[in-house]
Amino acid sequence: MAVTRLVKIYTKTGDRGETSLFDNTRVPKSDPRVDAYGEVDELNACLGVVRAAGVDDDMAGLVEQLQQKLFALGARLADSSARISKRVAKATVTDADVRLLEDAIDRFEEELPPLRAFILPGGSPAGAALHLARTVCRRAERRAVTLDGVEAVVLTYLNRLSDLLFVMARAVNHRAGVSEVEW
Repeated sequence: MAVTRLVKIYTKTGDRGETSLFDNTRVPKSDPRVDAYGEVDELNACLGVVRAAGVDDDMAGLVEQLQQKLFALGARLADSSARISKRVAKATVTDADVRLLEDAIDRFEEELPPLRAFILPGGSPAGAALHLARTVCRRAERRAVTLDGVEAVVLTYLNRLSDLLFVMARAVNHRAGVSEVEW
């Protein structure tokens, strides 16, 4: 029995260094918008590494939720004409999503010792991967702020997400019994 593929992996439409945005506008792959959603894609892959490195069920569930939301955020960045939200309900990023990040930060901080100094990124494999994800998130944010027409909530989400990733790294290391190294 033959398997029907719904999405073809190769299309050959990008062989000359161009790609399509959500509204079918063709742009060079070096376009700042493509760069921004590419950074979000890299962040999503970093979070996949976090899950693969082994975290508890609570953390794994949150990481998966973040990965789902990053697909939505990438879609928003790929949509220069802001049309996707009208067609694809799961491609939303809202103030409520930002509040969920803030609630998670507050919840994790309750279990952590107070932060009294800068700490060196590292710790357990999952903790180190979360520190790396935080830096990729900051880079994605720096790329997104250069774009015209990016919704404020997208920028706020990326900013708050990097804070959450830092606190998650601390929490993962704390739960694993790995001490933080102060600078």
